[in-house]
Amino acid sequence: MGLTVLVDYDSGNLHSAEKAFQRMALEVGAGEVLVSSRPEDVARADRIVLPGDGAFPACRRALGAYGGLSQAIEEAVQVRAKPFLGICVGMQMLASWGREYEDTEGFGWIGGEVVRITPEDPALKVPHMGWNDLVIDRPHPVLEGLATGDHAYFVHSYQFRVADPAHLLAHCDYGGPVTAIIGRDTIVGTQFHPEKSQALGLRLIGNFLRWRP
Repeated sequence: MGLTVLVDYDSGNLHSAEKAFQRMALEVGAGEVLVSSRPEDVARADRIVLPGDGAFPACRRALGAYGGLSQAIEEAVQVRAKPFLGICVGMQMLASWGREYEDTEGFGWIGGEVVRITPEDPALKVPHMGWNDLVIDRPHPVLEGLATGDHAYFVHSYQFRVADPAHLLAHCDYGGPVTAIIGRDTIVGTQFHPEKSQALGLRLIGNFLRWRP
């Protein structure tokens, strides 16, 4: 069964994410889903989900403002290897650096930097907002049943540029390649919002909840 904690640090509307994770936890028999900002809940979690909406520096500061929360996440994921899913800015914070507005240090769990999207076609607007096709670059248990051409819902102006291509699991095209999913070891991240991505998103959430790395 187990416990999945969605980390609440006032950096995103968690209502739709909570509903999607609860639905899929029931479907795959993954146990309880809890939205919490308490380090002790993160410490006892079997899986951790870090969402995030807004600017990288603001989200990083907001997470740091919750006493002990960053440390509890670090301990659970880096030391005890609990499965982790970052969503949107929650995924971007895995990087070494964020370059949005100011240079901001990330977790450094997956090497790379978060930089502004620069489409080759000037007619393509930033932010990149709406549905886009995924291109699967590497197989991964969390991507089981997903295929190139499946649609995901994006809202972002910055993307994660990975240092090691092996950590890029999927991308989309928006006037050039844009990182969509990253991962290594027990850590995965999606730039798009799985909770808003209908069938694809629910399948990915279900896969994450079943994942036993």
